[in-house]
Amino acid sequence: MSAALPLDAPPRPEPLDDAEPRRAAEHAHLEALLRCWLTETRTPVHAGPLRVVLPSTGLALRTEVTHRSPTGWHRFGPVRLEGPGGATSAVDPVLAVALVAHEAVSRGGARQGGIPSGQLADLVERTSESVRRVTDFVAHRRAHPQPPPEVDGFLAAEQALLLGHLHHPAPKSRDGLSDTDNADFSPEMRGAFRLHWFAAAPSVVSHDAVSGSPSLAGRDTVALLADLAEVSRRDGRVLVPAHPWQARDLLRRPRIAALIDAGLLTPLGEQGPRWWPTSSVRTVYRPDAPVMLKLSLGLRLTNSRRESTRTELRRGLEIHRLLDAGHAEETYAAFPRFSIVRDPAWLAVDEPSRPEGPDVTGLDVAVREVPAHVAGLRCLVGWVAPRPGMGRSLLGTSVARLGAGAAARWVADYTDLVLVPMLHLYASTGIGLEAHQQNTLLQLDAEGRVVGSAFRDNQGYYLAASHLPRLLARMGGDASTLAVVEDAIVDERLSYYLLRNQALAVVGCLGAEGLGDERELLAVMAERLRHALPILAAAGPRGDRLARRWLEAETLPCKSNLLTRLHGIDEVLAPLDAQSVYLDAPNPLREATR
Repeated sequence: MSAALPLDAPPRPEPLDDAEPRRAAEHAHLEALLRCWLTETRTPVHAGPLRVVLPSTGLALRTEVTHRSPTGWHRFGPVRLEGPGGATSAVDPVLAVALVAHEAVSRGGARQGGIPSGQLADLVERTSESVRRVTDFVAHRRAHPQPPPEVDGFLAAEQALLLGHLHHPAPKSRDGLSDTDNADFSPEMRGAFRLHWFAAAPSVVSHDAVSGSPSLAGRDTVALLADLAEVSRRDGRVLVPAHPWQARDLLRRPRIAALIDAGLLTPLGEQGPRWWPTSSVRTVYRPDAPVMLKLSLGLRLTNSRRESTRTELRRGLEIHRLLDAGHAEETYAAFPRFSIVRDPAWLAVDEPSRPEGPDVTGLDVAVREVPAHVAGLRCLVGWVAPRPGMGRSLLGTSVARLGAGAAARWVADYTDLVLVPMLHLYASTGIGLEAHQQNTLLQLDAEGRVVGSAFRDNQGYYLAASHLPRLLARMGGDASTLAVVEDAIVDERLSYYLLRNQALAVVGCLGAEGLGDERELLAVMAERLRHALPILAAAGPRGDRLARRWLEAETLPCKSNLLTRLHGIDEVLAPLDAQSVYLDAPNPLREATR
């Protein structure tokens, strides 16, 4: 394990700091690929030389582990390709991913039937595209390190994710974007754009809203969107926003073309003020607007096309109404600085013959509130993201300013104010949050200390089946839009999303940047989880079981991003019990406290 550096020491020179953005981008992808392979093959990792043998081709990848991370945030030196006889040569990530994917295919993958034909070539193509995009992002950010004046602190954190998912082989693939689109629509390029508006006959529009929502200011969805459009309504038509990329694609779809030909839908073009993409790319924000808009976007981002289902649109309102009905009152009382960002309204374009429309409309919008305390909110994914050639991450920069011992205090506060409230909500209501880094918002004080947290999404809500009767009784209905699955499956998902993806990223970031020993920080997290066991146990039957599992289990579920990609799984549309490829991997909390 790498020793912690003094707080005033400069970052260790490494390939990500290469002055040439292309080389920095290539190394970032090689690191991500190695992390995937080492985790998914359960290969032990030690500091020093590393040789990844690929028997199906008779080749190997050679590098040095410059930072061995218990949380999986390993860092590596330059990567070389070793051929027959031991001779080595430089290797780029496109060749490396082809070799590693070939090895995975030769082993049969993780599912019955093996890896589908064509997926290896698709992954290679998408990796090449991802490298090009990250090259552009790094070059642009180095040339323009400071955000423009209209970008506030919340948006600046949304724009900080330059390298993407650090455990994904093609983290920034966005097939279908031109160079111009990339500049306009990418948060990493600080793009901003006007929305494309459609005028729809009321007969082909469905919508709903939570009455009394402060974000709506007494308006229904139709009136709110008309105000946001700053475009005059015509003949009682409903104004519907779309992402400009999506609008171009929709005009070629037979369903939309038929509505236009019938005079029921009219494209108005790009109008109104500019909006800024957040880290999700398809959710847009304006610092002067009371709401954000989550738009459908048919691009494949990482593993999925991001077009909302009707269930997701309704789910946001169900959660809002559950909160209004006091379903989370125990958690809010115990953790008053924790909140769920609400999605109080939605609207979608349907078909005349099918009032409910298709499950995926392609032309829809979910309305998301802008919290009153947004000035202090920062998305975790941007806060821990590496900044190649630009110094420490935003988290590392903040913690370094706080002085000696700050990393341990920060992890303790994080566990108490971010992780434990989410566990409490699950224990008391059965609602499990798909709180990966992008959906997790930190509430920070002026010095960068954690003082609260929030969760955002209208998709990522699981409901443990054992809690369904209680939820339906509270809502007075006979069905729920939440993803109702067996309790054990929710436990599995939360072990990945809440612990591995979210909380361990904090420890991994601080350890990789030399601000603390990861084993010591993991011990702090474990101690705070043990401290929370009584309140979790009191929250519901066996309410402490998940935290105890995290503290005691030898292994915990881990998502296999390489194999998920090779199997061609769209995680938005796949069945809940087959959304991704999962494996059991060693539990870092258990290892750190032995």
